[in-house]
Amino acid sequence: MMGAGGTGGHVYPALSAAEVLSQQNDHTLFFVGTRGGGGFERRLVEEAGIQFAAIDEVFAGPIVGVNPLRALTSLVLMTLGTLQALGLLMRHQPGAILLTGGWANVPLALAAWLLRVPMLVYLPDIEPGSTIKLLARFAKKVAITVPDSAQYFRAGQTIVTGYPLRHAVRAATRAAAITQFQLDLSRKTLLVFGGSRGARSINIALTHILPDLLQEQIQILHVTGTLDYERVQTELAAIPDKMHYHSYAYLDDTMGAALAAADMVLSRAGASVLGEFPFFGLPAILVPYPYAWRYQKTNADYLAARGAAVRLDDEKMATELLPLLRDWLHHPTKLSAMSAAAKALAQPQGAQQLAQVLVDLAEKKRL
Repeated sequence: MMGAGGTGGHVYPALSAAEVLSQQNDHTLFFVGTRGGGGFERRLVEEAGIQFAAIDEVFAGPIVGVNPLRALTSLVLMTLGTLQALGLLMRHQPGAILLTGGWANVPLALAAWLLRVPMLVYLPDIEPGSTIKLLARFAKKVAITVPDSAQYFRAGQTIVTGYPLRHAVRAATRAAAITQFQLDLSRKTLLVFGGSRGARSINIALTHILPDLLQEQIQILHVTGTLDYERVQTELAAIPDKMHYHSYAYLDDTMGAALAAADMVLSRAGASVLGEFPFFGLPAILVPYPYAWRYQKTNADYLAARGAAVRLDDEKMATELLPLLRDWLHHPTKLSAMSAAAKALAQPQGAQQLAQVLVDLAEKKRL
């Protein structure tokens, strides 16, 4: 059973492991998301095309970082969700459960603990948040992306799997991607994105330097996010020559192709950067989201300390982004060295390894 919800950062790792298990043809898979979230998880799961025996939903809600009334409402929802999860577990009888973090997992974790169903928690980031720390108390094992995360958990509880990449990402090739996006082979390609909804500060910083940047030997794939696409198009309407600028509201199944086509990337520092950028050997300028807990800064610092990225704080983009990009373009040896450093961190078997840990837990329960 896979329990995931709240964000794509929680859902996609679960789906990556489910892809592997579905190809083995000897597992029955169940997915549990959150009820009342507008069908977000259900859409992602159904679009993945994985054969789940059932896709269920339980009530849940955030407790940390919200006002007291919202927290009280969430406690009621969590109680209802736990009762729903108990019913699901008794009906489906899973051998093991994968939890990928977020408050959406709490009701399922409580129910699994009560029924003694073994749980595997996956930590995508370097440092765990409060919910992962809570879930880890109930879990048999915690799968981690990098060895540095072991310090936050019980001795012997963790196993390093790497970040689980979806098949659509792993299968992307540079040659096919260049054709797909109609790119110029003589120019370096910069990929810019900030998540499905977008990162407005990154979009603003890019649009301000775009006329100067396009005078260099560069072309740009800009994923603006769904909430900022129209504003960006309006702001750039006055720029006459945008032949080498390509903008998209969002890329889902084709995001792997964009990563394969890129020579460098400018993005936020969510957990996926720890898996996707090393897989493609992508040098990165990472701009951690400044208004949330520090996990994005920790992710960015991890790659930067190993020579695979540069951390650029949000408030410094206006003055430092263009000089940094020009430096990379004019000194290709720097770019090559960062690419090699990123590639050295790649763990392409993350999805297979995460799936195998889950199978091992189920087999131990059976014995």
